[in-house]
Amino acid sequence: MPDQRSLPVPDGLGGERLDAALARLFGFSRTRAAELIVGGDVLVDGSPAGKSDRVSAGSWLDVTIPPPVAAPMPVAEPVPGMTILYEDDDVVVVNKPIGVAAHPSVGWTGPTVIGGLLGTGHRVSTSGAAERQGIVHRLDANTTGCMVVAKSERAYTLLKRAFKERTVEKRYHALVQGHMDPLRGTIDAPIDRHPSGDGRWAVVAGGKDSVTHYDTLEAFRAASLLDIRLETGRTHQIRVHMSTMRHPCVGDLQYGADPTLSARLGLSRQWLHAVMLAFEHPSTGEWVTFNADYPADLAHALDVIADS
Repeated sequence: MPDQRSLPVPDGLGGERLDAALARLFGFSRTRAAELIVGGDVLVDGSPAGKSDRVSAGSWLDVTIPPPVAAPMPVAEPVPGMTILYEDDDVVVVNKPIGVAAHPSVGWTGPTVIGGLLGTGHRVSTSGAAERQGIVHRLDANTTGCMVVAKSERAYTLLKRAFKERTVEKRYHALVQGHMDPLRGTIDAPIDRHPSGDGRWAVVAGGKDSVTHYDTLEAFRAASLLDIRLETGRTHQIRVHMSTMRHPCVGDLQYGADPTLSARLGLSRQWLHAVMLAFEHPSTGEWVTFNADYPADLAHALDVIADS
């Protein structure tokens, strides 16, 4: 059954956007608040309102909160193009292809890394939510490259800690529009959800600490190939930081990339690849390093831009 809530807008929230006020009142994310408003589940003084409308102190809110959606479970089926870079009793390292999410989530109906591993007979047995077993870090569905999944409870615990404490080395290659100035540097800018509530992320005052180190590997006429090391691991971090610097990843239309250039290179997603992952093996303590070659779409686009 849905949860019905009725209450006045507190004095301290007068003048706030409706989505922001709901988020603070109920502990929602701004995205979740916006979904309820757009879905007609929020009335202000008995009438529907827009998510960006400002609320007045004392106005009456009627909010219908639908029951939580059950978490989707992984579908055990092989994922075409997903290759195993390394596997033992504790970890499996994959080269994740385009269009594959790390794990099932509400709204995602495509293939997942976890489902692909289960579908090819790999056993993952760890604590945590059933739909995210073994997941210690994630790549965007359309970001390719190295990703490690914990298979044992020991590996799950130690790798989660390693990612949290930033002792894992993550390197990406990104093809970005234009030329970085300086050619090598660090972007230190906090990230949080975009104020629009449209699913994007942005550099926002008061957001989470986010640090990206970059080095130009090669500069072409219209773009630059960067080697990127992440100190933190925020959602869309590289894409947001590059866009903020006005050098979005080539092909990343969501974050302001040139659609004409994207089409010329045959790209339908951001040119971003997790080229290397290194960490202390949870059982042996040995420092292990894994590398993933560029997939065909990124390699082709790089050839085209290099020849331009």
